[in-house]
Amino acid sequence: MNDGACDSEATGPPVHNGRVAAVDLSALDPDQAAAVRAPRGPVCVLAGAGTGKTRTIIYRIAHLVAAGQVRADQVLAVTFTARAAGELRGRLRDLGLGAAANTVQARTFHAAALRQLRYFWPQVVGEVPWRLLDRKFPVVAQAANRVGVASGTDSVKDLLSEIEWAKSALVAPEDYAAAAAARQRDIPFPAARIGEVYAAYETLKTTPEGMLLDFDDLLLHTAAALEGYPAVADVFRERYRCFVVDEYQDVTPLQQRVLDAWLGDRDDLTVVGDANQTIYSFTGARPTYLLDFSRRYPDATVVRLERDYRSTPQVVDLANRVIGMAKGRIAGTRLQLIGQRDDGPEPAFAEYPDLREEAAAVAHRITDLLAGGTPAAEIAVLYRINAQSEAYEQALTEQSIAYQVRGGEGFFQRPEVRQAVEELRRTAVRDDLPAASRTGENLVTLVRATLAPIGLTAAAPAGAQARQRWESLIALVRLTEELTEQHPELDPAGLLRELAARAEARHPPTVQGVTLASLHAAKGLEWDAVFLVGLTDGTLPISYVLNGDGSVADPAALEEERRLLYVGVTRARSHLRLSWALSRGDGDRRSRRRSRFLTGLIPEESPASRVATPARPGTEAARPVCRVCGRVLIDSETVLLRRCKGCVGEPDLELLGALQDWRREKAAELAVDPRGILGVNTLTAIAEQLPEDEAGLAALGVGAAKVRRYGAEVLAIIRSRRRSLSQP
Repeated sequence: MNDGACDSEATGPPVHNGRVAAVDLSALDPDQAAAVRAPRGPVCVLAGAGTGKTRTIIYRIAHLVAAGQVRADQVLAVTFTARAAGELRGRLRDLGLGAAANTVQARTFHAAALRQLRYFWPQVVGEVPWRLLDRKFPVVAQAANRVGVASGTDSVKDLLSEIEWAKSALVAPEDYAAAAAARQRDIPFPAARIGEVYAAYETLKTTPEGMLLDFDDLLLHTAAALEGYPAVADVFRERYRCFVVDEYQDVTPLQQRVLDAWLGDRDDLTVVGDANQTIYSFTGARPTYLLDFSRRYPDATVVRLERDYRSTPQVVDLANRVIGMAKGRIAGTRLQLIGQRDDGPEPAFAEYPDLREEAAAVAHRITDLLAGGTPAAEIAVLYRINAQSEAYEQALTEQSIAYQVRGGEGFFQRPEVRQAVEELRRTAVRDDLPAASRTGENLVTLVRATLAPIGLTAAAPAGAQARQRWESLIALVRLTEELTEQHPELDPAGLLRELAARAEARHPPTVQGVTLASLHAAKGLEWDAVFLVGLTDGTLPISYVLNGDGSVADPAALEEERRLLYVGVTRARSHLRLSWALSRGDGDRRSRRRSRFLTGLIPEESPASRVATPARPGTEAARPVCRVCGRVLIDSETVLLRRCKGCVGEPDLELLGALQDWRREKAAELAVDPRGILGVNTLTAIAEQLPEDEAGLAALGVGAAKVRRYGAEVLAIIRSRRRSLSQP
């Protein structure tokens, strides 16, 4: 038969003297060979990063085919990308299966379902026509309009993401609100309203011309056809006898339903995955299918691949320590990787006073690597959120280093940044603005006011798309702050020229360039040298998994953030550098703290092992001590207060109250988050130590920009308090 999903019968594997040619397994290590030789039936391969899982998959398929246990055209291997499917077929040919390799069906879930549905549709549905809905955005926008929900671009993208999550999780429109609450979804609208949009979307896909099926519908209808029509299931199951699923930790409930429908009551299934690389739960992926595999199939063969052929023992050791601190059920499946390569350099840790210095240092290190012979294409800078790329794009540009942004657009090519620049251009030509509002520090306020209508709020909004837009806009504000620090007379026209020059200087992406990518986009890739940057609490782990006081709001989400760091570490073959900055910009108070995930990982002899007052170039960093007991201070909060947490401080409570009142009024005047003016710990330190001048404020960690902006007012409050204390 030729069902479209299952190509026509093809010749079997190579035959010599009437016998199938065996596959040479001598290139495999003992664990890989055990997985390959496992008998037909349920097999679970727990494969750590760099342990050769793809090699194991292709050898297992080749071995089963060459041993005559299954025909090549009876194998369906499911991968998560078309590129991986093509690579699998190519490597099967290299093993000597020849033309038979081309008959192994290696496809994504959606591609396999599409081919199957095209063949089975007439038998199941009849003459009702259907077509693939490859652009869902307009239909979701129409559904939002129908039920009266905001239909701006970002809102529609968030709604679309929620619909896709619900369908992948097998959640119907009427059940969405309860499911979203149970899963603590980060949503921009009330859950009930999103459920209404979801229902309207499903209704709109039925038209007078026929049915519109989105990619999730392909899976739903394929599963329904096999579940509800025995004749269809018999034809399919006669055609396919052996199933292999890669990246099994990322399977969604909908994909598992399709897999169950493919299998029926059979168990000829090989799955490969690593629960400690589960980083896509926000899309509906669940590691529970991998974790429960041996419970579902008590007779399953379970093999652990722990020999890491990718990374040096030094990188492997750090990866093991990162994931060794994990908590929860997934942590119980952790693999203890064993590095197989020769020794390499120890991973390096570095702390910088501000983001610009961090980015510049990374660019200089990359220059050294390039000079030492490391190809640019073998170097990557990885970060948690896409908005972080701007500083590194600029730093690499200044060093004339070509780069490519993977999994996203360059900063100045992002739609929200283009829109922001256009709004700033309109502001620049207005003639009704006072001259004083157009330069220096007031320019930053003007930029904030200009960007407020297009998504710049005091705090990050709910919803992934809205938050991504906000992150880009706030990065643009911070860039403006940096430029006004360098050029106090900068006006809107000058700002636009500066932004245009930066956008123009950044060369188009090139395959030979350094890779800039988010940690999610880096999954499945590897480089000789990796820089993990911006490793601060609030970025990794991301802020929305924490409460305002830094405590954990969502333990499961926190553990997924830890796994992101693990994925980042395991991308490096030889050179690995982890860094963070204590402040966003030059002159800002150094209030950031390095990521909690780094605790216990940094060597004691490393300068980055303690939070210290950054030294000027050429001098050794001073180690701050408690002004009460004299002990060395080891975190940013105690450094700011200049005392240990256990040592008693005596703040002037009346002064502290006056400072808090001033901060609240100033924040309302500027329409900003009060924490962006001066933090609570800073106010407490001021109320304890009563600095007398701007140098005293700077000594408490108040950045130069904030001293200039707020110093006179803060010192006036302190002087007023001193006068009141001196009066009889």
